[in-house]
Amino acid sequence: MLKSALCGQCLSEESAAMADHPIFTESIRRIRALLGETDLDTLEQQVLERLVHSSGDPGLMSLLQFSDGACARGVEALTGKAVILTDTAMAAAAVSPMAARTLGNAVHCLLDWAPPLAPQGSTRSAAAMQRAWPELSAAARASGSALPLVLVGSAPTALEQLLDQVQAGADTPSLVIGMPVGFVGVPESKRRLAVSGLAQIRLEGTRGGAGLVAAAVNALLRAAQAAS
Repeated sequence: MLKSALCGQCLSEESAAMADHPIFTESIRRIRALLGETDLDTLEQQVLERLVHSSGDPGLMSLLQFSDGACARGVEALTGKAVILTDTAMAAAAVSPMAARTLGNAVHCLLDWAPPLAPQGSTRSAAAMQRAWPELSAAARASGSALPLVLVGSAPTALEQLLDQVQAGADTPSLVIGMPVGFVGVPESKRRLAVSGLAQIRLEGTRGGAGLVAAAVNALLRAAQAAS
């Protein structure tokens, strides 16, 4: 439901720091006019508007899916100092300023756990998730923080690996924002996420990207800050 657009993301981030900026206010007014009436709750609507604002694509509305209570659960976890784990440095760079300006949640990039070379028959992202998730979830439990939020905008193999761990009995993320972009393995990973039972926000089909997962979680960070 979201095509990566970092320039749009930068504008969204700037506007987030001053929600009454005339450019931001007018953008949201136009987006709401384009979208018309939706059946979304307040938090879901905010996520959708930020995604459209970042991508310039109102058509994302037809692809955006939420599990029941996903946004509220994400806000609760962020308020509970949940770590935010992204699959790319680009997404981490887009989220870190908002996290710093709001609740101070730590932001980590999955590739900090990646091996120098991809294991045979796998990917560096999948290998990194295999290492990172047990470490971060254990650290959250030890500190009493909420379990991490996981953002996947580029690496369907990382999403698949996370789902493998959860299926095998690992801790479940507080929220998964599953929006990998591309054609190979992407729709399949999203379909598997859809039936996983995890709290999730996802874009159906092949669209996604770092800018979009960042826009989604930044909307939740704004909401969490407002509620705190």
